[in-house]
Amino acid sequence: MRNNFEFLDLKAFLAVLDLGSFNEAARQLNLSQPALSRRIKGFEASVGAQLIERTTRHVAPTQVGRELLPLVRRLVDEFEESILSISDLGGRHRAQVTIASVPTAAFYFLPRVVQSFNEKFPGIRFRILDLSANEGLDAVANGEVEFGINITGAARPDLSFTPLVDDPFVLACRRDHPLATSKQLTWADLTGHPLIGVSKTSGNRAVLDRALTTAQVQLNWFYEVNHLSTSLGLVEAGLGISVMPRLATPQVEHPVIATVPLTAPTVSRTIGLVERRGGRLSPAAIRFREMLVQEWTFLRRP
Repeated sequence: MRNNFEFLDLKAFLAVLDLGSFNEAARQLNLSQPALSRRIKGFEASVGAQLIERTTRHVAPTQVGRELLPLVRRLVDEFEESILSISDLGGRHRAQVTIASVPTAAFYFLPRVVQSFNEKFPGIRFRILDLSANEGLDAVANGEVEFGINITGAARPDLSFTPLVDDPFVLACRRDHPLATSKQLTWADLTGHPLIGVSKTSGNRAVLDRALTTAQVQLNWFYEVNHLSTSLGLVEAGLGISVMPRLATPQVEHPVIATVPLTAPTVSRTIGLVERRGGRLSPAAIRFREMLVQEWTFLRRP
């Protein structure tokens, strides 16, 4: 039995349980899966008990692991907060986190995570580039930003993608529209209604077209715009109905716009973190990335 453990052992323990995957945890920590497994086993040897139950499809804490989890999280948080505070003493206005985000995540989700981060580390500034999916991938690849929040698109060998949450496409229409009172709809139910869609160059349009082509569903777009926010404006004006990711729709009850789930098939985009392979993040970016993962993990719980 080992008599001590390393800080990275604690990080490995948290990453596996936060992400629910040895594979994703290894990617986040820039470790090979065998190296990650060795750290978990070593930590368990130090504690003297199994901490994580793992099968080919399931990762969960044991009873001892559940009891230890809040203590480990507190230790890691306190240590990293101390390190960031010390690092910031020499130049409080120099520390900065730079990320690229698809606009919907930047508008509806990112602000509250940034706010939580600023409460802990008030001296760290942010530079957030709200870019299209393709532009965001380029910004990560060329080093303009440290990492990105993006949707799945064309595979790029120079980038890694860590899935965080599925964001289903829904119908957006006025509350006085005949479809607004439906509990759910099929894509065929949209026939005959003027449809508002985003440009074919959009990453969201690519995800939608790919899924509907596979399902042999064809839509006739009447309006085409560049931004999802413009789609909502046309919907609110009563010019038609739109299909858009749920995150792009109002997150609280809206006086004019209603949303309805779409099935047959259910189509989702996957939002995740994009990073340059072999790249390294600053201490502040590492901590902010972890907060993002924790927040998304919370959101996707039933």
